[in-house]
Amino acid sequence: MIELADVLEARDRVAETSRHTPLEYSHTFSAMTGADVHLKQETFQRTGAFKIRGATNRIATLPEADREAGVVTASAGNHAQGVALAATRSGVDAKIVMPADAPIAKVKATRAYGAEVVLDGADYDAAAERAHEIERAEGRYYLHAFDDPMVMAGQGTIGLEILEDLPGVDTVVVPIGGGGLIAGVATAIVGKKPEARVVGVQAEGAATAAESLRRGERVVLESVHTIADGIATRSVGEETFPVIQDRVDEVVTVSDDDVAVALTTLLERGKTLVEGAGAVPLAALLEERFAFAPEETVVPVLSGGNIDMNMLTTVVVRGLAETGRYLRLRTVLQDRPGALEGLVTVLAAEGANIYAIQHDRTSRDVAMDDAEVELDLETRGPDHVEDVVAALEEAGYPVDVMV
Repeated sequence: MIELADVLEARDRVAETSRHTPLEYSHTFSAMTGADVHLKQETFQRTGAFKIRGATNRIATLPEADREAGVVTASAGNHAQGVALAATRSGVDAKIVMPADAPIAKVKATRAYGAEVVLDGADYDAAAERAHEIERAEGRYYLHAFDDPMVMAGQGTIGLEILEDLPGVDTVVVPIGGGGLIAGVATAIVGKKPEARVVGVQAEGAATAAESLRRGERVVLESVHTIADGIATRSVGEETFPVIQDRVDEVVTVSDDDVAVALTTLLERGKTLVEGAGAVPLAALLEERFAFAPEETVVPVLSGGNIDMNMLTTVVVRGLAETGRYLRLRTVLQDRPGALEGLVTVLAAEGANIYAIQHDRTSRDVAMDDAEVELDLETRGPDHVEDVVAALEEAGYPVDVMV
């Protein structure tokens, strides 16, 4: 396993390429949780995510023959950008396989940093299979996204920065995909401050680490499904898993709805844009997925901010819906003059603002003399949603809540 010395050595190698990112106290999230919350802002890292650290450390330690042969890797997006920039700065040729449906923003950014991009596979693991084919065919060095000691050590420099900026930290909360980030951070934290706690967080749709810890062996899923695409891996790594077993205190999971709420709240209250994987640690804190004492000093690691704009729209709508700020519903009214006005009058009386309305008199799901109406509404919270629905039903409108 990697040790603290590996992380300390990595710090000097990555210093010229990566940034020492901000660690900011959050009044908002401290008040919401009762903890003393400081956000580690890897969203401000070069390439928009922490991956540049591990990629730089790995490329810096490659033998000359491997550097000349070039590197190949697989990535959902952030590792791709990190490898592309680190390779370009080191004069190393890079070819990167990304899932066929990888976010367009991440694909464009990876190409802009100088790498050749190959789109192949349904997810990270399928892309990795294609990358290994290229490795064998072209003799390139396979630069793993997480299951590599030098990659882990590079990511661990985040832990060193946290301890330097906030020596009194009690708990560091870290997202887990393949486990490279948490393996490195935990090595740094435990190595320098053994009394501090490291909590890992996964999305429920890609929850391999918690089950692997329970069974005492790595679990490999057949598929994964989560809006947190940066941690959508089918398993933790063979080399990261023993580090997690040894140095991580607890691993918890959060739902996609939890992630959407955390992401939306960060954007609205914290003025910080994160991707799904970056919001996972804060989601676990907000939803109290792990226990913490009042005023305990907690650092959620916001691992990246490279979210696709189309995905952002979807996630924000989900987050607003979960907090009662957005309501989409379907109802039926008689197809006659003034019927729609009556419906709108009820909504106006309840103070619901209409974003959009669709009136369909041709729907086969309703009677010939009825019309189906779908409404997107701005609401003021869960209680207001209940009041709106109750008022519509009391006025005789059947209500089917869609979001």
